Amino acid sequence: MRRFLFIWLLAVALLTPLPVSYAQTAATTGVRSVTIPAPARESAEQITAKQLKDYLYFVASDEMEGRDTPSRGLNTVAKFIALNLSRWGLKPAGDDGSYFQKIILRRGKLDPAKTGAEISGRKFSLGQDFFAALNTGTASGQLVYVGHGWVIRNKNIDAYRGVDIRGKIVVFYGGGLPKGVSLADLTGTQGSDWDTPSEYAWKHGAKGAIIIPDSRVLSTLTGRRQVMLEQRGPFSVVNYEQAEAQTTEMPIITASAEMIKTLFQGEKVDGAAILSAREAGEAGDSFELSPAKRATFTVANTYDETQTQNVLGIVEGSDPVLRNEYVAIGAHYDHVGVRGAASVGDKIYNGADDDGSGTVALLAMAEALSHADKRPKRSVLFIWHTGEEKGLWGSQYFTEKPTVPLASIITELNIDMIGRSRPQGDANPANRALSGPNEIYVIGSKMMSTELGQLSEAVNRSYLNLSFNYLYDNPNDPNRFFFRSDHFNYARKGIPIIFYFDGEHEDYHKPGDSPDKIDYQKMEKVARTIYVTMLELANAKTRPRVDKPLSPEVIKSSGF
Repeated sequence: MRRFLFIWLLAVALLTPLPVSYAQTAATTGVRSVTIPAPARESAEQITAKQLKDYLYFVASDEMEGRDTPSRGLNTVAKFIALNLSRWGLKPAGDDGSYFQKIILRRGKLDPAKTGAEISGRKFSLGQDFFAALNTGTASGQLVYVGHGWVIRNKNIDAYRGVDIRGKIVVFYGGGLPKGVSLADLTGTQGSDWDTPSEYAWKHGAKGAIIIPDSRVLSTLTGRRQVMLEQRGPFSVVNYEQAEAQTTEMPIITASAEMIKTLFQGEKVDGAAILSAREAGEAGDSFELSPAKRATFTVANTYDETQTQNVLGIVEGSDPVLRNEYVAIGAHYDHVGVRGAASVGDKIYNGADDDGSGTVALLAMAEALSHADKRPKRSVLFIWHTGEEKGLWGSQYFTEKPTVPLASIITELNIDMIGRSRPQGDANPANRALSGPNEIYVIGSKMMSTELGQLSEAVNRSYLNLSFNYLYDNPNDPNRFFFRSDHFNYARKGIPIIFYFDGEHEDYHKPGDSPDKIDYQKMEKVARTIYVTMLELANAKTRPRVDKPLSPEVIKSSGF
């Protein structure tokens, strides 16, 4: 439970008039320093290492089961956040007057009754003769064998050279790169410089695909019938504004030895030779099968639906005009859940740093601001995003379906991993990129808005003077951190952002990311710095000007 310390002192301090902030003067005078108002300092001091530790030991406890999306543990943390927002008097900013923005998730399961295959009049059974990916649809047509199915321009590899696959079903090997090719050879851009078998086939008009598996998969295909039939796909976000038709992805099945024998019966290469070449990794020449031979298969799913949620609350601004603008400050409260068998030891991925640290820092800031006697001019939107680990689900959903006008958000501050420090003398190569006790990586502050970058540095220099490390402050950075957290969805909508990050470490996405390894003094300093930066933005006379908008090429390169 939160201990309400020094509330009376805070109330008195906040009555002190605010001096002119940096943001009001920098654009016109070039001032690069700022005097942090005493009330802002004293409000920030309500964020303490002990408070952060108390919150984090709950959020990252084993009882939260790794906060997968969706999961019972994640929902428990969402309710914990909302309970505190209600206690502190924040205005709900979710759906229907609640703190929750609901997001519907769906996952598929194969429907055996409606899934089947036929080759030249012979019927085949799901689980016995073939297994299906969860791409739904029907494929019917002639067949084309394309070996490994890859296209890799810099290796002069094109499995489709000399054959026409449009409107037909492709047959190719599954399970890896062509012989003599490594991941290092996949240079350039997928789709133009290289492409996978299924992606190339789909984009060039194939109706479906039949995969020839290796001997290991063949030997288990019939023995794993029940497991295969019970398999469910991953959850995905449902967009009910799109047509409710089945997905248009190409249906794909994996063939048994008997199906492969039937496929190539009477062809220039028989099924036994195809399987032998597949084991040797020899693709052979691509060729079209007999025009008289046709295959038809249908893959159908049933669906489970559940929901997850963003959690949102607002501290309303004091200015009658500027209160309609928002400083958004966010973190993702999900992690990766429970993984592995019980026999492997600890299987709960607690996610204390990723992103329990951001989750509880945001809680502490909401608590501090809610108890301030004088609120900033602009409103502050606190948002805990769901499903970041699944592909930035929560931030993408919010920026597509915002609960406040998106144009009214002047900046988004994203906190994702701020709790770990590299100890002095640490020689572990897995920690070489981990920031130090007084250091934090800052990404994006200068990328879209010169003014935002200047404000960020001025506040830090005049306050706790952390070491801001800009190593990853570039969309071309090979680690691609600019694209890998929730701030990116705001940036691609034209909202300037700052992303605070401590760096990858030995426990990144591992069970060892536990609350006992957090540097709570560092967390306190970083959280206070972000909090004071947020106050400066919320009190600024004008919003940070975007003078370097992201180019369409940069946005496209994100893959989202």
